[in-house]
Amino acid sequence: MTDQNNPAAGNGAQEPADAGPALVVMHQFLKDFSFENPLGSETPTALKEAPTGMIRVDVRVKPLTPPDIEVTLFMAVDAKIGERSVYLTECEYAGTFRLGRVPQEHVLPLVMIEAPRLLFPFARQVIANAVSAGGFPPLLINPVDFVAMYRERREEMLKQAEAQKTAGAAS
Repeated sequence: MTDQNNPAAGNGAQEPADAGPALVVMHQFLKDFSFENPLGSETPTALKEAPTGMIRVDVRVKPLTPPDIEVTLFMAVDAKIGERSVYLTECEYAGTFRLGRVPQEHVLPLVMIEAPRLLFPFARQVIANAVSAGGFPPLLINPVDFVAMYRERREEMLKQAEAQKTAGAAS
């Protein structure tokens, strides 16, 4: 009897028996969260126009017992009407991930791109619920380009490494 569910069967390709997923979410959780509404009871009268603001996003990595790592997606929103702050929120949504057997050159992109991409929808929902519960129109944060963030950070790290090499060679 042949295995009809295995697309590799019959074409000679075989996967190693111990091959598993490259990245597995072991646990995810809200690590830290704050919401501030400086307007308080003035909120309904102050909302004559939609707030605008800035959204900051960062990815933080903490090694755990190998092959596990903790990745934290940090998101902060400062919403204003004119110059007046109407709400501030900060969210740290984290996950414990297990790295599979992947080449070393793929580890950093997995950790800095794929892990936060998996966490993002949950962090976005936490923020949207808090903003709505604070009496404001729901905030729906657009998807984040984690690939561009990774490339920027990688360039910064390469420049820092070059500067350290140069400083070390000069001493």
